[in-house]
Amino acid sequence: MLAAGAPAAGGWAALLRPVAVAVAAVEHDVAIEARVRSAVGLELASTVTELFADHEDRVPQGAVLARLDTRQQDDRVAEAEAALGQARAARTKAEAAILKATSLLDKRRQAAGRRQELLSRGSVSVEVAQDSATDLRVAEAELALARSDLALADATVADAEARLRYESARLDRYTLAAPFEALVIARHKELGAAVNPGEPLFTLVAPDSVWALVHIDEASAGGLTEGQAAAVRLRSLPGRSFAARVVRIDLESDRVTEERKVYLKCGDYPSRHHLAEQLEATIAVASLPRAVLVPQAAVERFDGRSGMVWTVEDGRLARRKLSFGRRMLDGQLEVTGGLPNGARPVVAPASGLREGRSAEPLETTP
Repeated sequence: MLAAGAPAAGGWAALLRPVAVAVAAVEHDVAIEARVRSAVGLELASTVTELFADHEDRVPQGAVLARLDTRQQDDRVAEAEAALGQARAARTKAEAAILKATSLLDKRRQAAGRRQELLSRGSVSVEVAQDSATDLRVAEAELALARSDLALADATVADAEARLRYESARLDRYTLAAPFEALVIARHKELGAAVNPGEPLFTLVAPDSVWALVHIDEASAGGLTEGQAAAVRLRSLPGRSFAARVVRIDLESDRVTEERKVYLKCGDYPSRHHLAEQLEATIAVASLPRAVLVPQAAVERFDGRSGMVWTVEDGRLARRKLSFGRRMLDGQLEVTGGLPNGARPVVAPASGLREGRSAEPLETTP
């Protein structure tokens, strides 16, 4: 008699025979992202006068991407340079005044010494000697004043140099350079466009930092670890598969969706790619060298861990509560307990099954 539990196509899937299966977590409608992504702009308001990069260009670190109108800032730099020149000239004048005051002081010190000597001999009057001493004190004061003027000139030069550095640095900020080796994802401005402070001119990504962000249900995420191999299929290229690996698993699951964020690093990703494109990712988390697999549709009252399954034991039907482990991509469940030696699970239950009824397994070729 034909067994009431005869398997359909894909029946006794790998029953007690060596089979390697890739237990995988699959997510649809997940997005390509770039770990290093930057919207770059300038902190100044001006007009775009030069552009050196466009969409899809690859640029090295430090490459000039754009320049803004610098005419007003050029004037400020010129003013700062002129002010620095004046300050340095004033310092040169102060240095010359010190030389003059020092020379005058030496001359009056010598004169005061001679007149004191002549006063001791009675060759000059006391008034003459006193006038010479007064001239000496005046020369000393003039030297002190000249030194003060030099200190002020040094401070003025330092201030002018600082202002020139500031205006020159501000001038450099009118030029936008790539902060890292990058792929230009978007150019947001054209020549002649007005730019506000902080407004982005380009969106850049690091070409080697393309990641796929997938959301894995907690029930399927238990076997995930960093470094596991994965395959990525893009919606725009459904016939191609790209190798990837798990590089990061978030430590916190989403409390609403009960999903875990998993990041995949794509190794051989196509050079032309589109951020936020939807994709499908498959992550291999285990290999089962021997497995008894039962379609979930053949399991009654399945609670995620166990369920009732019809079995063929010594040519007769029986009902067994089996426990299950991993779930395959095709919906089959790994039997982990409850199945007696020699028992064969029915993978396609039909009507008319009852315990004790004789049955003959119908073998199928996997």
